[in-house]
Amino acid sequence: MMKTYLSIFLLIVFSALSILHFYWANGGSWGFAEALPTDANGKRLLNPSALESAIVGTGLMLFGIYYLLQSGLVLSLPTWTFFKIIGWIIPGIFLLRAIGDFKFIGIFKPPLETAFAKADLYFYSPLCLLIALLGFLIIRPND
Repeated sequence: MMKTYLSIFLLIVFSALSILHFYWANGGSWGFAEALPTDANGKRLLNPSALESAIVGTGLMLFGIYYLLQSGLVLSLPTWTFFKIIGWIIPGIFLLRAIGDFKFIGIFKPPLETAFAKADLYFYSPLCLLIALLGFLIIRPND
């Protein structure tokens, strides 16, 4: 039962993140500047195109669908090895994102005073850690 609730929570998180990326892909600007890493001088390190934002949005939507299926509320997720591997890859991606590159993103970056660095410290990295933790708990074998 707990796996169902955790899966639904991750479905909601990934749906919200997917919607936000599609919003940016369609020209939206709310939160866009704060979501992109910058160096100490404020220069953007990433300049994603609309297509790149849409690709990320699609990936996040697929992650959400995976957790919808994982919840067992709609369909039962096949027990194929492929889906078991995906169950490890998704939280692994977010664990790596939380750890970061040791320069500009993640919990091990040096202290920076940019808007992104502050948002990363207090929101993005903790969210990535939470996603990773919940994802690993969901795929944990039943006792």
